[in-house]
Amino acid sequence: MPRFYCSQPLAIGSQILLPDNVAHHVHVLRLAAGTAITLFNGDGGEYTATLTLIEKKRVSAEIKAHAARDVELPYAITLAQALPESSKMDWIIEKAVELGAAAIQPLSAQRCVMRLSGERMDKKLAHWQAIIIAASEQSGRNRLAQLNPPTDCKSWMSRQDLHRRILLSPRAEQSLSDWARHHPPQALALMIGPEGGFTEIEEDLAIAQGALSLSMGPRVLRTETAGLAALATLNAIWGEM
Repeated sequence: MPRFYCSQPLAIGSQILLPDNVAHHVHVLRLAAGTAITLFNGDGGEYTATLTLIEKKRVSAEIKAHAARDVELPYAITLAQALPESSKMDWIIEKAVELGAAAIQPLSAQRCVMRLSGERMDKKLAHWQAIIIAASEQSGRNRLAQLNPPTDCKSWMSRQDLHRRILLSPRAEQSLSDWARHHPPQALALMIGPEGGFTEIEEDLAIAQGALSLSMGPRVLRTETAGLAALATLNAIWGEM
């Protein structure tokens, strides 16, 4: 059954006009009136609806039922990813959502190639939000991962919150997998450096601010691999894969 994100209130028995992007997908998929679809708005659960009207510029549906289905991880993982070059961030966000990340925090670090500000940053955020929606539709998630604005890594490191921060570093002596086997599932943030990694000064600052330095094993992973491998590792060890 096709799944679509619909950012509006949903209620059983209501007739709704689907957003333009969803209507476009309905036409692309050549769905007909009477076809059952699944809708979700990010508030939790999903709705079964039936297409009732399909016109060139307008598509409507009637909501039939609600299911309190939830596939979120029982622990909130934030992926704090230093901005990589080119389109790597698109791929990282898509796969992180599939693996259950609760939030994405883009970071600006000294060795980052990509720099974002102003209108360019606004366009990137809109683009990344669309990727989060598409990945949620595909993977069956009914809540959207939170996308935070890019921020300087030193500023982000100095913020105080209740989540443990894990700095993935090839310099660390203990591995993430070993640590996870000896600790219960919990909310945390995974800090991933850019191409070339965080600088030694940035790593030392993160540790001084309370981050736990862990490695992904004896091999050095690329920036687009490290965070996703870490998410998969935690899910496998903590029983959510």
